[in-house]
Amino acid sequence: MYAVVETGGKQYRVEKGLRLKVERLAYEPGASLEITPLLIRKEDGTVETGKGKVVVEVLSHGKHRKVTVFKFRAKKNYKRWRGHRQPYTEILIKDIKED
Repeated sequence: MYAVVETGGKQYRVEKGLRLKVERLAYEPGASLEITPLLIRKEDGTVETGKGKVVVEVLSHGKHRKVTVFKFRAKKNYKRWRGHRQPYTEILIKDIKED
């Protein structure tokens, strides 16, 4: 069984036991929360929308690898280097419950 959940403006296909890095959540490591899935697909092939819940545990917070942004204009002596590290929250999918 798997579910599709939305968090941080992105959609993820999740299964029980999956570790996932999502956009930063305002929960402390060790906290447990429930996410309402967009859809659930069961083993028998049926699909349900908006029913059930996904139980997740917050494992840690961190930052992704640095992304370098380089701006350049030819023959104008213009060069700009910028870097960005996006914060994330690592979560563990504990269970997918049906209603």
